[in-house]
Amino acid sequence: MAAINYFEGETKPTGAPEYPVLFLRLPASQIGHGTPLIRPRESRKLDFEGELAVIVGKPGRHIPRAQAMSHVAGYACYNDGSVRDWQKHSHQFTPGKNFVGTGAFGPWMVTADELPDPKGLSLVTRVNGIEMQRTDTSRMIFDVSYLISYISTFTPLQPGDVIVTGTCGGFGSTRKPPQFLSAGDVVEVEIEGVGLLSNPVIDEII
Repeated sequence: MAAINYFEGETKPTGAPEYPVLFLRLPASQIGHGTPLIRPRESRKLDFEGELAVIVGKPGRHIPRAQAMSHVAGYACYNDGSVRDWQKHSHQFTPGKNFVGTGAFGPWMVTADELPDPKGLSLVTRVNGIEMQRTDTSRMIFDVSYLISYISTFTPLQPGDVIVTGTCGGFGSTRKPPQFLSAGDVVEVEIEGVGLLSNPVIDEII
């Protein structure tokens, strides 16, 4: 998974990062469309991030960018729910990105032949029907072909692997005042040509 990966504003500024910031998600952290996002008892800082997910369909290592898109099976929406205080315990994102039931994925896979070019797709995130994030995928700093090539350099990609391509500004911790998720909220991630992912939020019960 990539961290923030979009140019903001009207122009593409200089000084973009040279390489993407990447992290992994564990299976228990992920849920499907319509399944509740779980706000953990340890934190009140559950945040939302609307993102495009890329599902790998063909294995490969050291994949050239020119061949990268042939390794894509399809696309889905993703909400990279992040527990911000735990994410910032250190420079490693792992704890804040892996609480149980915080990463939503779906509602289905749109196959690559249905969507041959993932550039220029509008991406919108809403909380309780209010728009919080809006961008389009042509504004990615590191596009899909680059991410496939870069990641496959250090690890083999296998069918079923998912690369989540990062988010834009507007998520809760960037707002003034910050706006985190609460039980009863509903988060929607809608991507043009892909679909609409929707998840309610509940508090963890143990």
